Amino acid sequence: MDKQLYAEHMATLRQRYDEILEQTGFDTLNVLSGRPKVQFLDDNYYPFRVNPQFKALVPVTDNPHSWVIYRRGQKPRLLFYRPVDFWHYVPPAPRTFWSDEYDIELLAKPDEARQFLSGDNAAFIGESDGLDGWDLGTPNPDELLARLHWARAYKTPYEMACLRKANRIAVDAHRAAEAAFRGGASEFEINLAYLQAAGQGENQMPYGNIVGLNEHAAILHYTHLSTRHLPEAERRSFLIDAGADCHGYCADITRTYAYRDGELAELVAAMHEKEQELVAGLKPGVPYPDLHRECHLKVGELLQQFGVIKAAPENAVESGLTGTFMPHGLGHFLGLQVHDVGGHQSAPAGGTTPPPEQFPFLRTTRTVEENQVFTIEPGLYFIDSLLADLKDGQLAGEVHWDKVEQLRPFGGVRIEDNVIVHSDRVENMTRDCFGG
Repeated sequence: MDKQLYAEHMATLRQRYDEILEQTGFDTLNVLSGRPKVQFLDDNYYPFRVNPQFKALVPVTDNPHSWVIYRRGQKPRLLFYRPVDFWHYVPPAPRTFWSDEYDIELLAKPDEARQFLSGDNAAFIGESDGLDGWDLGTPNPDELLARLHWARAYKTPYEMACLRKANRIAVDAHRAAEAAFRGGASEFEINLAYLQAAGQGENQMPYGNIVGLNEHAAILHYTHLSTRHLPEAERRSFLIDAGADCHGYCADITRTYAYRDGELAELVAAMHEKEQELVAGLKPGVPYPDLHRECHLKVGELLQQFGVIKAAPENAVESGLTGTFMPHGLGHFLGLQVHDVGGHQSAPAGGTTPPPEQFPFLRTTRTVEENQVFTIEPGLYFIDSLLADLKDGQLAGEVHWDKVEQLRPFGGVRIEDNVIVHSDRVENMTRDCFGG
């Protein structure tokens, strides 16, 4: 990664943090990367997941017991944990594109951090388990966190570069996964092909990969990963929702494939068209819930086009009929976290704008602005439990149930891209990497 680009990023961050600390009345931020957690009744640890507010300040994602001490108007200090340890991997002292932006102290033991920390007019961000008696400051102040979360919605050029690279890594892995599917691999083997192509292990992935064949594509967060090889006659559909990491920033991409030509392949192609129309509508000044409602209208159009429903698309949206076939939200903020923070926030100091009652799972209610990054992920599914409720309800007569039975074995379709909103255009990072 470019050293100058990172220096400019840190200049922007320091300006933001200085303003936020002044607004909230603090002089110092003490941010802990995190501490390993022991599994219940065991001596093994859960996979380490870094505090996202730590990696917001320094691109270190795999080192517990480390700290960033940020004092208003000063160069940040990084306390980098580097023990003498023959049991575990010990990372080298940082000498990389970002290290000149910090005063770095190496810690041989976690307790050595105490000599550098002060709670005087300070705020602490992190989990305090195991830190009893430490002078840390006010833990996780609400307004401070709200202002940090609000600011994270606006990405710097360095952050955009990381997100583009995460998309490049993920797209290469998606191609490998599709090839494995067409070669007859099991869900488990497809996932292995994905991880190998990405060059990242399961614990580096920003979330558990969703790899679903046939009916499993209707399980929105399916991560079971069957080892069964399907005979060629049983291979119908494949949905994969999987990302990648670049310096702590996430890709989150979904594609759906038909094994052979036919109605599912036509539905997938039609969903690609609808998804790109929704991406084009992602412009500064647009309330995200309005775009979500437009998504439901487009899903209604597909349901009518493919003979699933009798109702007009507008009526299907208003009655809630489309919600059976697309129960999730259109998308969400993307960045240091897959479902990045602040999506329901109403102002920098806090407050919440809940999703519309009709769309309870929508993760973003903000108005779209320049330099924000979103996923756009319309879907259409045949989910047994939701279909059963629909069949027992007042809208059952609006559905061609014979067509539902024809499409149910395919599970569903979801197409998801990662998009940067610029002042004058929309940058679709995912399709740029796929080549269209």
